[in-house]
Amino acid sequence: MKTIGLIGGMSFESSAVYYRLINEMVRERLGGLASAELILHSVNFEEIVALQKAGAWDMAASRLGDVALRLQIAGADCVLICTNTMHLIAPEVATHISVPLIHIIDETAKTIHAAGCKRPLLLATRYTMEHGFYTDRMKSLGLDIVVPDATDRTTVHDIIFNELCAGKVLDSSREKLMAVIERAHAKGADSIILGCTEICLILDPDRLPLPGFDTTTIHARAAVDFAFEGELANEEEDAA
Repeated sequence: MKTIGLIGGMSFESSAVYYRLINEMVRERLGGLASAELILHSVNFEEIVALQKAGAWDMAASRLGDVALRLQIAGADCVLICTNTMHLIAPEVATHISVPLIHIIDETAKTIHAAGCKRPLLLATRYTMEHGFYTDRMKSLGLDIVVPDATDRTTVHDIIFNELCAGKVLDSSREKLMAVIERAHAKGADSIILGCTEICLILDPDRLPLPGFDTTTIHARAAVDFAFEGELANEEEDAA
């Protein structure tokens, strides 16, 4: 099993979900008391949020790039940035390391394509919905992203930062998100990307009016697949 490196803390609410999911997936594969070979470096999210608000993405890239390198030096065979928003600087972070950076957008696009969907609604932070890095990369991968209007973008962003990242899950906010989904559905969206790693705390992708894709679960599964890469081939060789 390869060692998975996680850049967490953005927020720690979703990092805890990553940790649980990855270990559950490993235990499901191996049985018994098996768990993942995993290294987690959790940053102070308050510092990262300050850089986001200031538009200091170059400083954020340097900070996370340093963390990625520390993970590699500690023995990580791959690195994940455990947040959608900070994939805005994923290319810069990747330059700091020689091990693979498993990209949440690419893995999500693969999963959506496999399900036969083409026009997903993106629910995410304002940075992810408005900066273009997400929609542009998805477009290059053959998907036409639906972004909520300005009012709905504010609603989704505020729920993420003011509630979910602070550990608050409110039924009233779930209803607001469902209303955003219904409006997007009426405009032609055929699926939903839970494009913030905290949204899985409030929305169940299997209980939505359209096919739902939880980026946290997708990213965690990609990490576990990487950790076991080559195992099947080795087993087949042994069987032969």
